[in-house]
Amino acid sequence: MKEIMAIIRMNMVNKTKKALATEGFPAFTCTKISGRGKKAMDYTIEEAFLTENNMPTSVAETFSEGYRLLPKRLLLVTVPDGAVEKAVTVIIHANQTGSPGDGKIFVLPVEEAIRVRTGETGDTAIT
Repeated sequence: MKEIMAIIRMNMVNKTKKALATEGFPAFTCTKISGRGKKAMDYTIEEAFLTENNMPTSVAETFSEGYRLLPKRLLLVTVPDGAVEKAVTVIIHANQTGSPGDGKIFVLPVEEAIRVRTGETGDTAIT
């Protein structure tokens, strides 16, 4: 069993949810998160811009947040080992725009799954 963690854009949740359900992955968890990628603003350019331009304080504060956190969504999908490639492909196709910020996908091992209602374990508990 594997858990697929996908960090995606907020506006892509419904498209991803529909794509996953259509391809046989209707069960997942989604939560609001905030974060950022590795690309940050060059502060030398920022400093030159702020000192050479007379801009309102509110605009300057927003512009100067080079490391600000961006709103994203975190999807968690637990699938049998044999379904990982298909689920990852579905998530990629639903979210790929070719622009920075499309997201990241991480695949992690899951040692055990237990359905609380019935006590079923393993792949049976997630399918």
